Parts: sequence; C-alpha cells; structure tokens
Amino acid sequence: MATTTDFRNGMVLEIDGQLFQVVYFQHVKPGKGGAFVRSKLKNVRSGAVLDRTWTAGEKVSEVRLERRPVQYSYSDGHLRHFMDMQSYDDIPITDDVIGADQIKYLREGMECSGLVHDGTVIMIELPFFIELEVVETDPGLRGDTASGGTKPAKLETGAVVQVPLFIEQGQKIKVDRRDDKYLERV
Repeated sequence: MATTTDFRNGMVLEIDGQLFQVVYFQHVKPGKGGAFVRSKLKNVRSGAVLDRTWTAGEKVSEVRLERRPVQYSYSDGHLRHFMDMQSYDDIPITDDVIGADQIKYLREGMECSGLVHDGTVIMIELPFFIELEVVETDPGLRGDTASGGTKPAKLETGAVVQVPLFIEQGQKIKVDRRDDKYLERV
C-alpha cells in the first residue's frame, strides 16, 4: 500500500476496481486546516479524466505494471495497432489511451513500451528521446546564430518543435517528447 506522499506523474492506482494514472498532483498545506493532495487522474481504459482531492497521508492502492517491448505497426483510422515483440500478437489501442502528446511523435516501426496488467497491454509509452527528420522549416539566415534564435520546424510525424536557425530541411534531429524540445542534430 502506498500513500499520497508517494504520488508521482505516471503512477497507476486502482480505485473502485478501475485503473487510473496520475496525470497531475499538488500537495497543498493551507494556513488553516490539514494538508491535502489535489490530483488529476486519467482512466487507463476509457481515457476519462477525474479530479480528486485526498487528505495528506491517505492510503492508496498502487498497481505495479510490467513493461513489455511493442512495435507500432499501423493505424486503421479508428485504432492504432502495435505488435507485441515477445508473442507477436496484434494489440489494438485507441488514441485516447495513448494520448495526444505521444501520438504526434508516433511513426511506423517505432519501438515503444507496453505496460501490462493481468496479461494484457493497457497503455503505451514512447521513448523519451526520439530521432526524427525535419520535413519543413524556413531557411536559416547565414551568420544569424549569435542571437541564439529559434524557428519552428515540422517533423516527419507532423509534430512542430522550435529548432536553432542552422537546422535545415532534410536533417535528422533528436527531440525530447516530454516537453517538445530540440536536443541535438543526429
């Protein structure tokens, strides 16, 4: 059993027989009264978001998930299909479960982590650092790197990130998908 002091983003809890992932939490200590924890939880299966307030130190039932390698295969319009790299099973998953912040970096053939509960993959987690090709960006001005400016660049998956002025179309870059940041050229 865990308590609310153990909360961290991405943690999975079991509440009333359903699995919820902690999306956001904040410990609050008001001047008057006891401390409490404000949280935003996402239902793992349906994608519904729930706001919940807990008293500080309240016991919660944490669920341990096993990680299994999966590979993104294709999208049929309604579902995104992944292949389990151990059993070669097809795993169809909705966009709500994957999350819009991850979908914009998803490309065919990408290896991800499938989070498994009771023998079935219930969530997909992309790698934090992803190498993608720049398909569209404005040309950089020669000698304009002293200002340290940035420009938007559209990547092969459709995501747009801010890159330094010297990055050109066709180059591969490494991106941190958690905060949409350019890291380096590859």
